[in-house]
Amino acid sequence: MSDSNQVDQLDEQVLAEYLTQHLPDFKGPVSATKFAGGQSNPTFKLQTSDRTYVLRRQPPGKLLKSAHAVDREYKVLAALQHAKVPVAKVYHLCEDPSVIGSLFYIMEYVEGRVFWDSSLPEITSSDIRGQMYQQMAEVLVALHSVDIEKVGLGDYGRPGNYFERQLSRWGQQYTLSETHEIAEMDQLIAWLNAHLPADDGKVSLVHGDYRMDNLMFHVSEPKIVAVLDWELSTLGHPYADLAYQCMQLRLPENVGKATGLGGVDRAPLGIPTEQEYVATYCRLMGIDNIPNWNFYLAFSFFRLAAIAQGVAKRAQDGNASNKEAMKVGAIVQPLAQYALQLTQGR
Repeated sequence: MSDSNQVDQLDEQVLAEYLTQHLPDFKGPVSATKFAGGQSNPTFKLQTSDRTYVLRRQPPGKLLKSAHAVDREYKVLAALQHAKVPVAKVYHLCEDPSVIGSLFYIMEYVEGRVFWDSSLPEITSSDIRGQMYQQMAEVLVALHSVDIEKVGLGDYGRPGNYFERQLSRWGQQYTLSETHEIAEMDQLIAWLNAHLPADDGKVSLVHGDYRMDNLMFHVSEPKIVAVLDWELSTLGHPYADLAYQCMQLRLPENVGKATGLGGVDRAPLGIPTEQEYVATYCRLMGIDNIPNWNFYLAFSFFRLAAIAQGVAKRAQDGNASNKEAMKVGAIVQPLAQYALQLTQGR
C-alpha cells in the first residue's frame, strides 16, 4: 500500500489480527473509516460487531523530528484517566510500525458534539453559549491544575524557560518546512526573540492546541466530555494555552478551518469578550492578571503559522493527512501580519 493510500486506509485484516492478540475482549472483523478534518495524525473510527473504537496513528512517510508523537499522546491520556480533565479512555499503544506502517494507539469512541465555528451557530440560546465558554475556561484551569508528579508526568517536558524552548523549536521547524521566504515571519521571529519575558517559574501540563474544535461537548448539555488532540502537549507555561485559545478567537472566519470571532459582536451571542474570558480564567486560577499578554498572543500567532507551514510542506512532499493541506500554507503570511500588529500594541 503506497504512503498516500495509507493516510486514508488501513489493512483491516492485519489490524484485526493484531488487536485480537493485544486488546482484551476485541473480536474481529473490523471496519475502519477515516474521520474527516484534521491535518496532523490520521484518525479512524473502528467498528466491530459489538464495539466502536478510535485509532489514531502517525502519518506514513518521513516526518520532522518530534512531530506526530502519538506515543506522547497516549502517555498523557493514560496519565489523565483519573484526573479532573475529561479525556477518552485509552486501551493500547502499538510502537511497532510494521503492523500498519506507523505507530498508533487505540482509545474509546466517545459520543458527543464538536463545533468548528467559535460563534456556535448551532446553539440557539445565548445563555447556553455563555455556559459553554465558561466550561472551556473551567476545563483549562483543571488542566493547568493537574499535579504533574502525582499523575506520573514529571518527566513529560524539559526544564527551563518554556517560551524560549518553544521559540527555538518552532523556529527550527519553520526553517525546515520553509517553501519560500516570508518577510513577515522573519520579522516576527526577530521581535519574539528580542522581547522574550523572563522565566516566572510557572510550570503546568499544557495542551498545546486548546481550542473549540479540539473539545467534544455532551450530546445535549453544555459540558465538555473529552479534550481531543494531545499531540502538542507538554510541560510548559499555562499562559501559552490561554493565549493560544484567545488567538484563535481573534481570527476572522476565513483563516484556517476553525472559524474565529475577529470582528464579531459577542454580546448578543452570549460569548464573553477576550478580557472577560481572561478575567474568568484568572479568577478560577486565583491570580490577579497576566503581564506580557501581547507577547503570549504574538507567540501564539507565530506558532500556528509555523504549524501551518509544516502542513504545507508535508502536502508538497505528498504525505499530508488532509487533502486540503496545500491551502493551509496560504495562511502563514496573514498570521504573521496579525502578530506584527500585536507587537505594535494593537
